Amino acid sequence: MSFLRGIGAALLLINFSLAGSGCLKKVLIDGQVTGTLEGSEAINTFQDYDIARAVAQGGMGQIEGMHHLEPNNTEALFMLTRGWSGIAYAFMEDDYEAAYEKGDEPLAEYHLSRARAAYRRAIYYGVELLGHHAEGFEAARINTTKLRAWLQANFRDQDQAEELLWIGFAHVGLVNVSKDIPEIVSELYIGEEIVRRSVALDEKVRDGMGHVVLGAYSARHAMSELDLAKRHFDRAMEINGGKFLSTQLNYAKTYYCMKGDRPAYDKLLKQVLAAPDTLPEARLQNTIAKRRARRYLSNKVWQEECGFHG
Repeated sequence: MSFLRGIGAALLLINFSLAGSGCLKKVLIDGQVTGTLEGSEAINTFQDYDIARAVAQGGMGQIEGMHHLEPNNTEALFMLTRGWSGIAYAFMEDDYEAAYEKGDEPLAEYHLSRARAAYRRAIYYGVELLGHHAEGFEAARINTTKLRAWLQANFRDQDQAEELLWIGFAHVGLVNVSKDIPEIVSELYIGEEIVRRSVALDEKVRDGMGHVVLGAYSARHAMSELDLAKRHFDRAMEINGGKFLSTQLNYAKTYYCMKGDRPAYDKLLKQVLAAPDTLPEARLQNTIAKRRARRYLSNKVWQEECGFHG
């Protein structure tokens, strides 16, 4: 009997040990995720595009691994949503543009497919993140009215604005690299509504980036609401004082391109190139904006897409 009691005590001790080990693992991983999230802001201060690219792409494996070990950690889900969206926009779309302007259609399509895959992965994690806040996204996304009501009912905290911004950005980004795929384009409203809710909660997140996204959305084609687009871009400029250069870049590439205003297009892109380094926390984003402004000014391929000739 004493022997059996000894075995029982040993088994109980093992159980407690395993339970403690699981809790300890969670604590350690959660702490590592939080530290990684806080430290990830450092990459935004990089000015060297190629180094930033290597760091960003290399870091995704670590974040994916942490998510695999602790799948319910919402900070990891946020970083995956933001990370895959950012890599798609900053690097994969850049590769596409470089191939496209050289007339290399197979290579351009290859890089577009990479960007689509990255945006889809961001959306996958973003939808999972939404599910940690509220149920019912899949049912709500069937039309604008239901989605807007669902977002208003379930997302009321200012702290949720940045999560929504990146989730919406991923949806809009996927459409942007899928313009020849009708079933994807038809869901553009999903990203627009999510970003719109982010702006309603906190329009100043990421230097007014939500207004930039909505401005580009409103100026997407000739039948769009160009006056609304202008209001969004102007509001973003008020928020960031013209220091977040993606504002001017997109203002030129969408609004003034659609209006056919070549002087204003050139003026804003030249402002991007001449802008000083006055926003260290968005230095990488501004470096990317300068890189693309130089491209849009120097290569007639992009100007002809706006209807500018000569």
